[in-house]
Amino acid sequence: MSEPFSARLALAIKALSLSRGRLAADLQVDKSVVGRWVTGAAEPSGHNLSRLTGLIAQRVEGFNALDWDRDLADFAARLGADPVVAGLSPAATMVQGLPIVLMEQIRATSGLRGPAYEGFFRSTRPFVQNPGRYLHDHGMLRMDAQGLLALKMGTGGQVVEGWMLPMQNQLFCIASDLTSGALIFGIFNGVPAAKAQVVDGLILGAALDPGRTPTSSVMLFERIGDLSGDPEADDARFAELVASNPVAPEGSISPELQAHLVPDVGPKELALGGDWLLRMPLARSLARGPDYREGE
Repeated sequence: MSEPFSARLALAIKALSLSRGRLAADLQVDKSVVGRWVTGAAEPSGHNLSRLTGLIAQRVEGFNALDWDRDLADFAARLGADPVVAGLSPAATMVQGLPIVLMEQIRATSGLRGPAYEGFFRSTRPFVQNPGRYLHDHGMLRMDAQGLLALKMGTGGQVVEGWMLPMQNQLFCIASDLTSGALIFGIFNGVPAAKAQVVDGLILGAALDPGRTPTSSVMLFERIGDLSGDPEADDARFAELVASNPVAPEGSISPELQAHLVPDVGPKELALGGDWLLRMPLARSLARGPDYREGE
């Protein structure tokens, strides 16, 4: 199988409108056990796999253990689900075609570390078109049917979709603007904690000026809530967050955070002991876990 079992299980849960809690209750296992199956941290025993197969067979006529060996697109069709509705969105399909030689390693790392980043986040970044002001994007991170950490992020109703790919204690972002089709990239410092509260790093994308100028800046993510476990409810909450005004009120960004987001760089700063290029070294990073407000 090119995709892990966790990807098929996540797809089945979404396609058949099951919740992890309902599935756990029907199988008489703890909800955390189903969570580990979905994230790829563990796989069901032969006994539980047989019971899970029987549960799906109650909803999909003729479903059997051999169906777990199908690829994702064929598996979705076996469930009678539209690939897009089942979670194989155009974005997800793009990942299957990316020639990333480390994809299996990324999936394995995502299964182990992805749950630490799942949740709702608010970003803060410089407002490129309005120097001196700042923007707040709202994002949602959750494990998808491919066993990857999927990203949805929006600003003023404009939505970007992609992935945060964890590798070497960093998060590599690949995303696309669903309106313009432009690609966005990022590298963020990871958090070695059970739950990430703050993540920061650098993003690269095309500015919204006439020339679509390639532009890089610092971006900070702060957790504002956890996922509910109900995908539809989480999607609804994301839609509400994205509809909010993205422009940070004047005076709401502290001088310390402004200096972090817009550092001085260049030959003159290098001569003074600063940075020649825009960087986010770990020594200056604000990325951290649950204790990030200690000492404030």
